[in-house]
Amino acid sequence: MIKTLILDTNVYLTEAQSLFSFGQDNIAIPTIVLDEIDKHKHRQDTAGLNARTMNRVLDKMRSKGSLLTGVLIEENKGQVFAAQYDPRYLPTGMDPEDSDNKIIAIAIRLKFEGHNVAMISRDLNMRVKCDSFGIEAHDYQPQQAVKSIDKLYDGSSELTVNDDLINEFFKENSEVYLPEQEVELYPNHYLVLRSDKDSQKSAICRFKDYETPLKKVYSHKDIWGLSANNKEQKYAMDLLFDKDVQIVSLTGQAGTGKTLIAAACGLEQVLHNTKSQGGYDKLIITRPVQPMGRDIGFLPGTIEEKMMPWIAPIRDNLEYLFGDKTALDMQIEQGVIEIEAMTYIRGRSISNAFMIVDEAQNLTAHELKTIITRVGHGTKLVLT
Repeated sequence: MIKTLILDTNVYLTEAQSLFSFGQDNIAIPTIVLDEIDKHKHRQDTAGLNARTMNRVLDKMRSKGSLLTGVLIEENKGQVFAAQYDPRYLPTGMDPEDSDNKIIAIAIRLKFEGHNVAMISRDLNMRVKCDSFGIEAHDYQPQQAVKSIDKLYDGSSELTVNDDLINEFFKENSEVYLPEQEVELYPNHYLVLRSDKDSQKSAICRFKDYETPLKKVYSHKDIWGLSANNKEQKYAMDLLFDKDVQIVSLTGQAGTGKTLIAAACGLEQVLHNTKSQGGYDKLIITRPVQPMGRDIGFLPGTIEEKMMPWIAPIRDNLEYLFGDKTALDMQIEQGVIEIEAMTYIRGRSISNAFMIVDEAQNLTAHELKTIITRVGHGTKLVLT
């Protein structure tokens, strides 16, 4: 049965194209929501952009018909129509000046008129209020890339292969091609190959495609005093030293060495390799300014002084690698190591640098795209 969906203001401000995301269901737009969208159009952030885009989308639809009677969103999709507020449907005891209450009154009116109504809102309280009046309510999560942590791609798999393939793999200068597999494999997918005759007999390799030989995983020893403790850290180092892979994401729980390994591999290629040897000119480390818990307010001083509390975890890692604070400060003064504020990265073009974005899970999709477009020629970007 086709539903009539009411999208809350926060849905449109999250994604202007949300109107096109609901198949053949009809969309009712309360006129109060149009007023609220208009209040946000002067903002200079993503919400402001979505508000302006939403106004243009609706204006374009107006040319195809009247929003009062309903306009077809697209071919094989539902209709969009404007819904007016009628105070007679406002439940007793609710604030008549509250916009959310007016939207709920519109939902109740549409339900009385025979519509199969559902509310889509990112506001938790709005969904609770809707449920209190028997209105179906759902969250809108277009930005959620991973539905479950169990389904998160970890970049590695285990395969059982012919015993002869493993024997051939360990021969010097041999080229071994992986036979077609039932499971889906991706470029730079790490594999643990186990023998079909002896499960203790194994090999680790990197898969590119079925037309390219399997690549041996090089064990990097004593990188600024660090060596891989397990196969996952070995995979990370293998990718971090590969110039052909320009963007790497390292995922793991706290304390698994993501930032430390990335910083060590970056320092090795910046300080111990010249540009002619495939090294980088400088190491740039940045992280989003995202407080945990209650913020303490404004910080005094220059931009460097303001950033000090935020970059303390990064400095801890670098001081550990250098062994003393003086050597680190000298490299920072010479511009070999840059600790950058994410706020001011727009407009920069960063070439031939090893760039680490720490705590990347705190970035929005828009911020992440902005960072990726700052990357110039020869730069490697690492997201931890």
